[in-house]
Amino acid sequence: MSGATSKKDKIAIVIPTYNESENILSLIKAVKKNISTGDIIVIVDDNSPDKTGKIVEKFSKKTKGIYVIHRKGKNGRGSAVLAGFKYAKKFKPTLYIEMDADFSHKPEDIKRLVKKINEGFDVVIGSRYRKSSKIENWPPQRKIFSRMANLFAKIILNVPISDYTNGFRIYTEKASNFLLNQELFSKGYILLSETAYKLNNSNFSFGEIAIVFVNRKRGQSNTNLSEIQNAFFGVIKIRLAGRSPKN
Repeated sequence: MSGATSKKDKIAIVIPTYNESENILSLIKAVKKNISTGDIIVIVDDNSPDKTGKIVEKFSKKTKGIYVIHRKGKNGRGSAVLAGFKYAKKFKPTLYIEMDADFSHKPEDIKRLVKKINEGFDVVIGSRYRKSSKIENWPPQRKIFSRMANLFAKIILNVPISDYTNGFRIYTEKASNFLLNQELFSKGYILLSETAYKLNNSNFSFGEIAIVFVNRKRGQSNTNLSEIQNAFFGVIKIRLAGRSPKN
């Protein structure tokens, strides 16, 4: 399958949040500088104790193109992204982007994702593991663990990508709709591997761009060691459940 996109693409950017009050308005403003007037931003907040969702709700009343989904609990990044994609469908975007709320993904790279997917791909990933990629402010053990997790996923799942666990991705409308019609059992970051596996099994095409990934400088990380460890077991579960995805 190959992506067929237009120069007049409408983009929906989905950003899952949990306790991102220190970052979120600055990020939204930075993202808006890198998208067009008709594009939209969907914030999916998992009932943040620091009132992230309410902060964005107030901001959205005076800023066009900002929408907020308030979820009742902390149900995982992966399911939040899919909820955002589902909500965004009514605006009829042709491209869907997911990114983190902590500035680890640079808003100025959005244009590079769009340019790459317009080369004819269905999915493009901002990769931390291309030749010219760079990771800043991660301790050595975190780099080693992440690299091992990605190598393990590549061996088990065999998707032609270098980064299985970075949530900076752009999808065509067709790829997004495909994911929304799948039965997905993952909820956290491991969903990134599961969706890549299912898309690859259904012949969707992948591209990548090299990015500079910056470890968060504000707020607290929402990725803990337990979730990273669970990613190893999750990859095995994905492979064992590897019946063909629905078409």
